[in-house]
Amino acid sequence: MQNKGIIKFAAIVLTLLSLYALSFTFVTNKVENDAKEYAKGDLSKERRYLDSISNQPVYPLLNHTYQYVKQREIQLGLDLKGGMNVTMEIELTALIKSLANNPSDATFNQALKNAQNNLTSSKKNLVALFVEEYEKLSPTGKLAIFYSTKENASEIKLDASNSEVKSFLDKQANSAVERSFNILRTRIDKFGVTQPNIQLQEGSNRILVELPGVTDKERVRKLLQGSAQLEFYETYDNQEIFPILQNVNNILAAKQPKTETKAVATQDSTPISKDKPALLSAKKDTTKKDSSSIDALAKTNPLFAILSPATFQGANGQQSLRPGPTVGYANQSDTAKINAIFAQEDVKALIPANVKLYWGVKAISTENKVFELYAVKPTGVNGEPALAGDVISNAREDFDQRGNPEVVMVMKSDGAREWKRITALAAGSPQSEDDNKSIAIVLDNSVYTAPRVSGEIPNGISSISGNFTVDETKDLANVLKAGKLPAPAKIVGEYVVGPTLGKESIDKGLVSSIAGLVVVLLFMLFYYSKAGYIANLALLANLFFLLGIMASIGAVWTLPGIAGLVLTIGMAVDANVLIYERIKEELELGKSLKLAVADGFSNAYSAIIDSNVTTLITGVILMVMGSGPILGFATTLVIGIIVSMFTAIFISRLILERSIKNNKTISFSTSFTAKLFKGSNFDFVKGRRKFYILSSVIIIAGIISIFTRGFSLGVDFQGGRTYVVDFQTEVSTVDVRKALTNAFENDAPEVKSYGNGVRITTDYLINDNSDNVETIVEGKLNEGLQKLGVKYEIKDAQKVGPTVANDIKTSAIYAVILAILAVFIYIVVRFRKWEFGAAAVVALLHDVLVLLAIFSLLNGFVPFSLDIDQAFIAAVLTVMGYSINDTVVVFDRVREYLNDDRNKKETLPTIVNNALNSTLSRTVVTGMSTIFVLIILFIFGGEILRGFSFAMLIGVIFGTYSSLFVATPFVVEFIRKNDKDKDQK
Repeated sequence: MQNKGIIKFAAIVLTLLSLYALSFTFVTNKVENDAKEYAKGDLSKERRYLDSISNQPVYPLLNHTYQYVKQREIQLGLDLKGGMNVTMEIELTALIKSLANNPSDATFNQALKNAQNNLTSSKKNLVALFVEEYEKLSPTGKLAIFYSTKENASEIKLDASNSEVKSFLDKQANSAVERSFNILRTRIDKFGVTQPNIQLQEGSNRILVELPGVTDKERVRKLLQGSAQLEFYETYDNQEIFPILQNVNNILAAKQPKTETKAVATQDSTPISKDKPALLSAKKDTTKKDSSSIDALAKTNPLFAILSPATFQGANGQQSLRPGPTVGYANQSDTAKINAIFAQEDVKALIPANVKLYWGVKAISTENKVFELYAVKPTGVNGEPALAGDVISNAREDFDQRGNPEVVMVMKSDGAREWKRITALAAGSPQSEDDNKSIAIVLDNSVYTAPRVSGEIPNGISSISGNFTVDETKDLANVLKAGKLPAPAKIVGEYVVGPTLGKESIDKGLVSSIAGLVVVLLFMLFYYSKAGYIANLALLANLFFLLGIMASIGAVWTLPGIAGLVLTIGMAVDANVLIYERIKEELELGKSLKLAVADGFSNAYSAIIDSNVTTLITGVILMVMGSGPILGFATTLVIGIIVSMFTAIFISRLILERSIKNNKTISFSTSFTAKLFKGSNFDFVKGRRKFYILSSVIIIAGIISIFTRGFSLGVDFQGGRTYVVDFQTEVSTVDVRKALTNAFENDAPEVKSYGNGVRITTDYLINDNSDNVETIVEGKLNEGLQKLGVKYEIKDAQKVGPTVANDIKTSAIYAVILAILAVFIYIVVRFRKWEFGAAAVVALLHDVLVLLAIFSLLNGFVPFSLDIDQAFIAAVLTVMGYSINDTVVVFDRVREYLNDDRNKKETLPTIVNNALNSTLSRTVVTGMSTIFVLIILFIFGGEILRGFSFAMLIGVIFGTYSSLFVATPFVVEFIRKNDKDKDQK
């Protein structure tokens, strides 16, 4: 081997770099173990300890700080560490409307509605669909009349064409997504999560956010979805608004069926005008025997039955309206009903245009979830606030004089001047506090606080205070400082993993990895004797380098990533097997060991490179088109393939040649394996039609099953929410489904057994985009589960919106097609015969169809999930890579035999049979080692990976089968047909 010095140098450098990259994890673990010993179970004490040494040197010799080494330890994904994965979608509909100043034009709004409806079934973006729909509805219409505003004057003129408007909107949409990405990144960076990850999904309006270790889901949702639309409003006094509410109540009462008793709430006499805490607790604690009085109250006072006026009891015992901007109180469960009432057309007509009603952001009673309703006074024809939030230059969390958390705002100079004027007007007469007005501070349509102003604020520095926690003020300051999102951002996909599930995943992943490694090492020793030791050293080096490279590039380990590691272990032996089988052939020709090794490596290079490159193609495609855990799998697989080629070709050869130089005896088989496959003469070509029939039966049965029974689609392919729930005692899936059907308002979920518990899939409220919908759904879930009377734990939760699910399906189909096309092109180029490429495509299609058929046929008949989801697509692509790897090795030997002058007189079937028989030992050994590993992964990898590993196992079995009985026989079919066509010409 030439350039041994370079190879040795590269191996030494790679070893040192891997040791250095992995050392950060060992140092971090040592420091954190010291912290655990110091804290003795006190988590807050443990955190304080780690915070105190954050900037202290902890790495020997190099003096790296704890913070430095912590950032460079092996990163664990959400499924191993627990945490939250969120897919944000920037709502470009709101942007398109706001750029046109929210027009009321019917054609404009209908076109936008149509575009939104067509988005899931079209490859075009929202802007293109909107322009297209507008031109359909108004062929001569000009969009410029909406967009040639004062704000857009520099870019859009009144005579601009629709295509120019489209270009303008595309530019603004791209800018909005990029700005949203930067704003969200700023918020997340200040959130305090270790190793957060935020990615802009190219070519879309989606942003992927990963927050390992996060447990407070609501806090994350508020942080990410808050658009930071900060506004300052003057307020109305309760006495000014009560008559309006009274009129609304009377209108609603008039709609009710007539009853004998008719009572309408008034300021002086109302059956529910009590002090607010007593009123709300009485309403909540009412027993069934009082239900008739509650019903009567709801009929006579529909609004005031659920919205309590803000009153207080005076010294004379009379109820009076409470002064201030709060006009009412309601339980959280009633706020949606009240909003629906105010949205009715006849009710909206009673509320003046210069009155806006907003709920407070926090419950004033945490026990009963009571929220305040405020009345604010917008200005101008479009209902603008007195001051917009873009005047804020800085914000920070702080504490007031009483030690309560608050947010301090600092305004820009122009904002400070306007703020001084507004606060001076609100302060009123300094002689009378009764003249003091309140100013409501509104963020994203929720009132954070509405304090009375005692005097003007001249310097633009003021505070937002309320019943806040330290974390809430920190997040609020973060949002204000990061800035306002240019368009609303909604969570369309969510994946939450509990820390206990993460620990189980790590344990099972380690067990399956170690067990798989041990099995492969023992198998290589059993089959190749002393040469097996050398292959095992190369395999261990491969594993070490893989871990080191993953750590050095900051790649995230996921559970599918561990599966990729296990699979890499199985596939890494292939190159060694190819080399050893060629060396054995050379030894049988009577060559010396030294010459046999040199020729064996030389003859194996072509098959090793071709087989690994084709597998690499599918891995790269999966890496580019995958995300989240699947990206971790693809990253591991790609790095593993590259490293395994290096260790098999170079490290193995260095060890072999050194052993030969030291006159060590090296055997390449044991007494049991020496004669295995020796002189095999199986006629693959002659019996090919029997295998065609076998494959056809499976595929046809599968197609019938697909059209009759279908598939079990995972939540990421059909949209919805899925929860993994563990119970302390066994619970029937029928009982779980029944309890949740009632809780989900007769929307029956899908409930399947899953390990020690169940997996629940539901599309309940999946199209609801309101900010608190996740809280509502989780509340309904817990409501149903609690009725079972068994202790439970929600260990995993995932949400995928319908548009995301559609995009995932589309990208999965493209990934499979792209992989097949790329492999076809590579094989045609390398083998210079289209027949080889076409036969490879037939084999790949065969493998995919068989796998789909088996998943449909067995769905519901095996005690584990066979969902078609992203993990299944990853398995399909990997199986394709493995199958083509196997096929290319066979093709390489067929090509070699076809080009050998000694075979010129042989018939094509004979040449193909000889080639297949000569590679049979390699095919079986590689297949068996990979199958052993996948069986271990299937048994020990845990429930999450069971369906994935089953797909891989079936795929590898049929991938090996197709390379022998489908791909190569089809080469014969195509070459014969091509020769006949030439003869006819």
